[in-house]
Amino acid sequence: MTDGPLTLAIDVGGTGLKATVLSPEGEMLSERERRETPYPCTPQVLLDELATLAASQPEYDRVSVGFPGAIRRGSVRDVTAFIRPAPGEPPDPELRELWFGWDIESALAQRFGKPVRVANDADVQGCAVVSGQGMELVITLGTGVGCAVFFDGSLLPHMELSHGRFGEGLSIEVGCGDHERQKVGKEKWRQRVLNALEAFEDMVLPDHIYIGGGNAKRLDPDTLGPNRTIVPNVSGLLGGIKLWERTGAANLDSVPAPVLP
Repeated sequence: MTDGPLTLAIDVGGTGLKATVLSPEGEMLSERERRETPYPCTPQVLLDELATLAASQPEYDRVSVGFPGAIRRGSVRDVTAFIRPAPGEPPDPELRELWFGWDIESALAQRFGKPVRVANDADVQGCAVVSGQGMELVITLGTGVGCAVFFDGSLLPHMELSHGRFGEGLSIEVGCGDHERQKVGKEKWRQRVLNALEAFEDMVLPDHIYIGGGNAKRLDPDTLGPNRTIVPNVSGLLGGIKLWERTGAANLDSVPAPVLP
């Protein structure tokens, strides 16, 4: 038997939703389940999809969620992917209205009837991979581009650094995102990513950069340069334990009863 709480770790991405149950030591106790991210993806649609995903997993005591946007005090401050009706399409003001300010942490706690922690997906992945020494930058390459910054192991407040512009006038979020990768081809996309890494170096002055996310595998490790490491995408789930260590325990008795779909 495990000694400690079991964590349902969920990784919300612009193209896929993934989940597994982790032991207190971070060992995967179930097969990683994946579902396609539906579009348009409203908060209610996401709640329903995550409830279905959770139902495929064994029993758990708490939930950690990596989310592809800025989370502040449990609420969505910004999310580039889900304010678009489909990847690559222009933002929809109605979707923006639904997402910005939505208390995702409370909504998930009520839906699951369990304690929940939600953080930016790069923040969660970084919790699993940083060494705890110096200034460390975590980049996730997926539908868009996520960023997290750690100093001596401490996670700094989340900033959407990838919204900065570079090169051809595109934001890093768009220029190195999956839609542009498919549009311009592998080689040009790889060069954009290298240019973006240089831009991040100038902004953050990191001692080390970790590169994860579903598209990290499309890079050539030999071209990245020193102090840059590609990390496995599963780190986005495994960071769920570290996220709880950073945010503290929660009392199960204070969690509302689950709301059935």
